[in-house]
Amino acid sequence: MNPVKFPSLPILLVDDEERFLMSASLLLDSRGMNHVVQCPDSRHVMSWLGEQEFSLVMLDLRMPHISGADLLPMICQDFPQLPTIVVTAVNELETAVECMKQGAFYYLVKPLNNDIFIETIQRALQFGQLQAQNGLLKDYLLSDTLKHPEMFLDIVTEDRAMRSIFQYIEAISMSPMPVMITGETGVGKNLIAHIIHKLSGVNGQFVPVNVAGVDDNLFSDTLFGHHKGAFTGADQVRQGLIEQASGGTVFLDEIGTLSIESQVKLLHLLQEGRYYPLGADISKSSNARVIVATNQELESMLETGEFRKDLYYRLKTHHIHLPALRDRRGDIPLLVEHFLEKAAETLGKKKPTPPKELFTWLSTYHFPGNIRELESLVFDAVSRHQSGVLSMESFKEKIHPQPADRMTLQTSGTQTNWFSSIEQLPTLNKAEGVLIAESLKRAEGNQTLAAQLLGISRKTLVSRLIRSRH
Repeated sequence: MNPVKFPSLPILLVDDEERFLMSASLLLDSRGMNHVVQCPDSRHVMSWLGEQEFSLVMLDLRMPHISGADLLPMICQDFPQLPTIVVTAVNELETAVECMKQGAFYYLVKPLNNDIFIETIQRALQFGQLQAQNGLLKDYLLSDTLKHPEMFLDIVTEDRAMRSIFQYIEAISMSPMPVMITGETGVGKNLIAHIIHKLSGVNGQFVPVNVAGVDDNLFSDTLFGHHKGAFTGADQVRQGLIEQASGGTVFLDEIGTLSIESQVKLLHLLQEGRYYPLGADISKSSNARVIVATNQELESMLETGEFRKDLYYRLKTHHIHLPALRDRRGDIPLLVEHFLEKAAETLGKKKPTPPKELFTWLSTYHFPGNIRELESLVFDAVSRHQSGVLSMESFKEKIHPQPADRMTLQTSGTQTNWFSSIEQLPTLNKAEGVLIAESLKRAEGNQTLAAQLLGISRKTLVSRLIRSRH
């Protein structure tokens, strides 16, 4: 099996010293960057750049034929998005600084320091990726189109905010940088992670890991593997999931539950691209992309010290927040129809017809379990269904329309004072009339449902409607 190439576009090393090219290539390979092209003759550089794409160029300043100082302005003019690192001798620092003014990404001094060399290459790769993503995102926002709409067919929506999320996903999909997906339970974070992996075009596997309740030892063993004899019972070598995800994606769900010790190890993996299997003295390199998901408020965990700030900001390089179902209520009829078809097919039944009042009823519900909860409700109703129109009873058994004050408490955790900004309070009769009118509007004229929204009986609502007309 051919090893996975990283980065996806090769690094071009230009130097007339072939020994230097070989040692630099070996060093990069030892740190997981095995996609390198060596160019010992500077006369080939511009033609090679014109024939294929590269992720970056490292350019020696002193070479026969065409010097790096002469090549740099040509590269910056013809390929302005391509990061170019110049390599110079100690007595040429002024020239190197001048190269920076002309557009070089950075300069390195021979003999190279290995750590500085690797760090500079990594930063240049990240810079190039961000430049490319910014261009893609700009194109998407201006064109309002999706290049791969087929990738999103499993997400049933006509919501404008969701479409914007799809555009952002396409723009960042090729990036090797981490992605953080946030949102409540049941909004589809796992599905989005799968889509990002598919769009990335990588050859490696998608490896999901739920880290909820996992202690540091189990986390290290699961992700990084172990050597034989690393601990009692380790009678053979175990390959970790990071290694299994080589050239692909590792998806860490419930990242907010990770212990501080495990957070440190994950941060090292992201910063260095390396990790230590349990019982190993020599580190291994990784080129797996990391996607994480959480339904927790990590910002509050930063303040209490439960989650590291440096890890948080590195994981949040790309951030996708999925809205709750109550924030995209217009999708409820579409989702119900989709789940009715799915349930009927799964259960071997004819698809039932939903009653008209079902959508109004569901639109008043808070849906703490979001799309996953709606799917469960529909499957339960279809499993009980006999014939004709779908019964409302199974829905009414499990959900109840919630008065506005209860919905506010569940959404924000505190009760809102709606009148705090009003200088002159309305009369009770006027306030009552406004509330009744709003409840009937939300219930689409259904008096029983409107009464439940107000927390009163239908009889009381009718009497107050009659009273208001006299």
